[in-house]
Amino acid sequence: MFSTLEIVTTVTVGLMVGVEFSVLFVINPILNALPEDSGQLGHAHGGRMLGAVMPVWYIGSLVLVALWAVTGRHHDHVGLVVTAAALLLLSVVMSILLLVPINNRNKTWTPENRPADWKQQLDRWQRWHYVRVAVIIGAFVLLVTALT
Repeated sequence: MFSTLEIVTTVTVGLMVGVEFSVLFVINPILNALPEDSGQLGHAHGGRMLGAVMPVWYIGSLVLVALWAVTGRHHDHVGLVVTAAALLLLSVVMSILLLVPINNRNKTWTPENRPADWKQQLDRWQRWHYVRVAVIIGAFVLLVTALT
């Protein structure tokens, strides 16, 4: 049963990393290359869509890793799992404090009501997203390492 928890947790976190990595390096560059209104509308739609799913994914991943750390507290690699949990907790805190406020504004914007600084706000979100992706990649690497 414990090995099932390890695998499910690692796959869940790995898929989350993959989605966030693709947002960073695939989806956002595509949207940014579209004409101004189309790109902004795409960002708003993506913010609504992923904004509904990612909180559950981030918190669910953190809960799974915490369960792994608690149930595996006597295993050799528990330090790696605890560190991964700390990184995932950091990613949740970063999301709540830095990224979600921008996303909550962005998902309501249309070409008619967006603020003058909308591009700067999306650039700020992007910069923080780079950091968050690095953090969750670190957590994923630690979990994979703990499996070996």
